[in-house]
Amino acid sequence: MNVLGIESSCDDTAAGVSRDRRILSNITSAQSVHWEYGGVVPELASRAHLELILPAIDAALGQAGLDWKGVDAIAVTRGPGLVGSLLVGLCTAKALALAHHKPWLGVNHLEGHVWSVWGTDPGWSAPFVCLIASGGHTEIVHVKGFGQYALMGSTRDDASGEAFDKVAQLLDLPYPGGPEVDKLARSGDPGAVKLPRALMNEPGFEMSFSGLKTAVRLYMEKNPALSAQGRADLAASFEAAVSDVLTGRTLDAARSAGVDRVAVVGGVSLNTGLRASMDKASQAAGIRCIFPPPRLCGDNGAMIALAGAERLERGERSGDETTATPALDEMSFFLP
Repeated sequence: MNVLGIESSCDDTAAGVSRDRRILSNITSAQSVHWEYGGVVPELASRAHLELILPAIDAALGQAGLDWKGVDAIAVTRGPGLVGSLLVGLCTAKALALAHHKPWLGVNHLEGHVWSVWGTDPGWSAPFVCLIASGGHTEIVHVKGFGQYALMGSTRDDASGEAFDKVAQLLDLPYPGGPEVDKLARSGDPGAVKLPRALMNEPGFEMSFSGLKTAVRLYMEKNPALSAQGRADLAASFEAAVSDVLTGRTLDAARSAGVDRVAVVGGVSLNTGLRASMDKASQAAGIRCIFPPPRLCGDNGAMIALAGAERLERGERSGDETTATPALDEMSFFLP
């Protein structure tokens, strides 16, 4: 089954095609219009999606070597996300499905991220523990099988990616901030500044990053004339604090679930500090750790195609009543 996946939940306009858990194409158009504002402007994101979505779909089909006759079905993100952005993708998918007589399915964005693992290794199988870490989400999930996802822990406040972006603003780094903090941290000393690792001594797998962000702000207020090296040390210390929390909580969850494999997905999984921390700790614990390649870490159409294909092949379909759900209840994604 050739499935076209469409992703427009935030500020990336993306489309991709999958076949039998293999990725045939993956096109993502980043929206540079937000950079001058230091964050995503929802109205501007919606307008940019309108301009970019059809060219992205055409490019994805071309890269896959398909025309519409070769497309068997369409999968599209229905939530969670920004309502205007979601509506552009969903309405486009509905219109194309109607025009070309194709079945279609609305996909949960979180499931898409989980399924980016199969785009990395088609032979990967459950059970495993998956860390979803991005600008909007930080959850630790026990993946028991397809459609069987048990929430083990999540952030109580800021998502890890949001914390990266806010600290980037404090450091006067350009948007998007996560990669810029990562770049600056490479020349810094991760032990130079003592920063908190919230909840690490408490039972369970909950996380918190709001206090860490505040600690960085207070440190900068007490040290207003940081040198270039001082800024790099602060960035490295912040990155190490986030990595310690994500790594520790994820591996603790894996041990608790009795699994020997973990996956780290979402935009934050691109961070080099987190990758190094997780690789080192997982090897020491005898746990296999997998990261998607960079093209599958951020929001992308291929992951939606992969997740949608599995449900479509099981006979699931969406109808005219399906709409964008920006506050899609994340708990509906999980089992009790």
